[in-house]
Amino acid sequence: MTIKFGIIGCSRIAERSVIPAISKSQYAQLQHIGSNSISKAREFAKKFDCEKYGNYENVISDSEVDAVYISTPIGLHEEWILKAISAGKHVYCEKSITTSFESAKRVIHQAQENNVRVLEGFMFKFHPQHMKVKEIIHQNRIGNLVSFSGIFGFPAFPLNDIRYNKSLGGGFLNDSACYPISASRMIFNEEPIGVSCSLLFDGKTDVDVGGISYLIFEKDKTASIIYGNDNYYQAGYSVWGSQGILSLDRAYSVPPDFSPMVKLQYSSDFTWDGRKNEIFKIEPADHFLIMLDTFCLDIANKTKSPFNFEEDILNQARVMEAHRISSSKKRFVYLDELK
Repeated sequence: MTIKFGIIGCSRIAERSVIPAISKSQYAQLQHIGSNSISKAREFAKKFDCEKYGNYENVISDSEVDAVYISTPIGLHEEWILKAISAGKHVYCEKSITTSFESAKRVIHQAQENNVRVLEGFMFKFHPQHMKVKEIIHQNRIGNLVSFSGIFGFPAFPLNDIRYNKSLGGGFLNDSACYPISASRMIFNEEPIGVSCSLLFDGKTDVDVGGISYLIFEKDKTASIIYGNDNYYQAGYSVWGSQGILSLDRAYSVPPDFSPMVKLQYSSDFTWDGRKNEIFKIEPADHFLIMLDTFCLDIANKTKSPFNFEEDILNQARVMEAHRISSSKKRFVYLDELK
């Protein structure tokens, strides 16, 4: 069983991570490379030993393509997702998959109508380090969960980067904050009741370049998210419990040869001197490959994914929309306001 992939968008992440994962996978095969620049498509085809290359439409119309990987600018995602779905292709699309909750609903509705699967590319969720975090939580080693704190920020990108192009879905809520937002939902294994968010906008480009949000979950659990551009690189989260705390320094973007560490701190006698620390070193893993294999096996009905792809897309898009509304309206937004 092999799922043949077409590529829509010759991006850096496609070149660095996704196409190499397709090449390594025993369940996937690189079939067709598409770009809005034929010379770029040709360059990628030569690099990855792919016979077929052309534009996006060529990939969509290729009857041998079973699924497409989309890494165009976020503002173009919906257009090409819907075209792929209409052609009967499964879709693996970069995050954030859409720029609005309404867009996400249109995508999932069409996918269900055409009996194809759609995956949003939050590769980090498939890394074993998060399984270790959940294992420690389930062992009750940090007690009752109290809060999640997530941070994601990095040095400034060049001014011509698409992240600063509002018409193409630019902004760092879509590009980086989405990671810790998704991670909080994953760790608590539930959806927030509501969101309060304040976004910082760049005066020249009118895109958000930073922000802070506060999410309230059931049983008084909370999540605080801080993100931003033009910062010292940070990509971690911590989970605070009644009896301890877990933390990850490299939670979202993890190279396949990197060994991340899960840090546990707890107290044996509830005194400062009684505090103990444990560090769990996680074996290197290619979370892009794990995600791709999971997607292929789910498509082929060989194994079941640990979560429903389409439900997760809708839930994530609803929370993201609540962030936008909260910032623009300057108020707390309940998730049940968004139907």
